[in-house]
Amino acid sequence: MVSVAVMGATGAVGREMLEILGERQFPLKHLRLLASERSAGSFLKAVGRTHQVELLTADSFKKIDVVLASAGGSISKQYVPAAVRSGAVVVDNTSAFRMDPNVPLVVPEVNPEAAEFHQGIISNPNCSTIQMVVALAPIHRAVGIRRIVVSTYQATSGAGTAAVREMENQTHALLNQKPCPNHVRFAHQIAFNALPHIDVFLDNGYTKEEMKMVNETHKIFQDNSIGITATAVRVPVYRGHSESINVETDSPLNPARARELLNQAPGIEVIDDPSVAAYPLAVDAAGRNATYIGRVRKDESRPNCLNLWCVSDNLRKGAALNAIQIAEMLLEKNWLKQKDSSG
Repeated sequence: MVSVAVMGATGAVGREMLEILGERQFPLKHLRLLASERSAGSFLKAVGRTHQVELLTADSFKKIDVVLASAGGSISKQYVPAAVRSGAVVVDNTSAFRMDPNVPLVVPEVNPEAAEFHQGIISNPNCSTIQMVVALAPIHRAVGIRRIVVSTYQATSGAGTAAVREMENQTHALLNQKPCPNHVRFAHQIAFNALPHIDVFLDNGYTKEEMKMVNETHKIFQDNSIGITATAVRVPVYRGHSESINVETDSPLNPARARELLNQAPGIEVIDDPSVAAYPLAVDAAGRNATYIGRVRKDESRPNCLNLWCVSDNLRKGAALNAIQIAEMLLEKNWLKQKDSSG
């Protein structure tokens, strides 16, 4: 039994964490909900009882074993070190520490061993990265991967609750033949649109979101030789990121064998029967834990290449569930306490 603090408890991912802690009967001794001044003092129901949300401060982590953090990168940078000094292990869902060479970047189905020698912080990868590496890990283990070309179709909820409200308000107005409300959360109208612009643009012409997928995948697979290029697109979908993935392998892999490998892998469900229009859909993935794969087919333009379609709930496996799976793994393997990686 462990004491857990959820940092950013009133946000979309924080609320999802609370729901999943109850669903999975996480062995809680004590649960502390932490948020900003705006939400402190409010009440949330979680794990069968009502909890008062406390103000997040540097002193919030006394007698806490595990912190699940999803309050934004700047908040994590400010408060996660204090949590570690208090003796807690932090599973951080922000980008604050992902590329720190001393911080493991972990997806339990892909690289669980990376978590063993943590120094108090373990990072959750970006939502779009998580589902892609879950999908590609069985292929990478079997035949090696030379190159990945990925295009994402990312749900509006990935940009937060304010973004969802903006999508809803614009959609309602347009359906009622009224002027579209001004866009605030996005650079352009999101309703009935697709925006090839997630996060800020970098000097190389890619967005930060796209480069996260490149850099995080290299770190998780521990293989910088893989060529990776990404285009990230925001679409007017509530929940569930979809990805079109083209993967070039080191050795030949036919679609039937690829489906077999994927079916045998943890955390994956294959839905792939085009004859009855069976393939993964965002609306079906919403609220579910698996990463769904379909449309597995040979790329007829290049040797050793496959195309596949990948869908997963961005708030669950892409964020909250992955973090809680990491915490469960730490308990199961007795990795909660820091170890000396030097041996």
